[in-house]
Amino acid sequence: MRRTPSTQALRALESFARLGTVWQAAEDLHLTKSAVTHQLRLLERDLGFPMLNRAGARLELTPLGRGFARDIRKALDLISAAAARSGTQGVSGEMTLSCPPGIASNWLCTFIDGFAQAYPDVILNITTPRRLNDVSNPEADVFIAFGREFPGDVDVELLQRIDFTPVCSPAYLNRHDGFADLRSLQKATLLHLDAINEWVDWMRLVGMGPETAQHGIRFTDMNLVYSAALAGQGVALGDEFVCGEALARGALVRPFDVSLPTESAYYLVTPSDRAENSVVATFLGWLRGALRNRYAE
Repeated sequence: MRRTPSTQALRALESFARLGTVWQAAEDLHLTKSAVTHQLRLLERDLGFPMLNRAGARLELTPLGRGFARDIRKALDLISAAAARSGTQGVSGEMTLSCPPGIASNWLCTFIDGFAQAYPDVILNITTPRRLNDVSNPEADVFIAFGREFPGDVDVELLQRIDFTPVCSPAYLNRHDGFADLRSLQKATLLHLDAINEWVDWMRLVGMGPETAQHGIRFTDMNLVYSAALAGQGVALGDEFVCGEALARGALVRPFDVSLPTESAYYLVTPSDRAENSVVATFLGWLRGALRNRYAE
């Protein structure tokens, strides 16, 4: 008779499958990389089927492993949902979430009704900062912020690491004959968010000089960059949070299969004096479950 897998091992699998690397899973679970690897190997032994492949120094899930991980996500979501239903009674109050406008409109606002349905006695206010890394609003109880370091006495939790990849509309791609090579980008309109740093870094990654990133249009809001790309006005550098839904339905495409890693990431940032607030804790728990659902589809 096979041993019942440990909950810690199942959580390690879910995090590894969702985030893609052992070190990201370790960060997510507040464990060491060796501890996560050990849990995955124990789980593979207990299950009795090959769950992991090694590609160089990198661990990958086998097809069986990916299928099992999807089932585990569903099981964990059922547990979270049961806890949410049980905890709904008595949860009431008001909280304010600060979230960058691109993330708010293109990700959060596509499923936020789920929170209102689960917790009808909670008033949720959503506000948007002017900068992606701004966590200074004294009225906000929780921030979704993009960056690396955040000032003040705050609790910081990794939400999602992202890579930047060029995106454009199918019509714009056709207008440029599919961008036959990297040099063809010199004739395209590049869409920038604020400065041109990301495009400069991407050009260097593919072996092109920084001068090739100098042209184009600069916007102060990611929503404007996103809207321009959807309208066929140029090529933007997008990430899965902002552009994921449009990429899934084909409204945006990737003209080049080269992604720029970034040291920054999306984080949940909570002022320490509000971390124990029951409404805040409830919202954070609900959001973690919603994020798991996003990657289970």
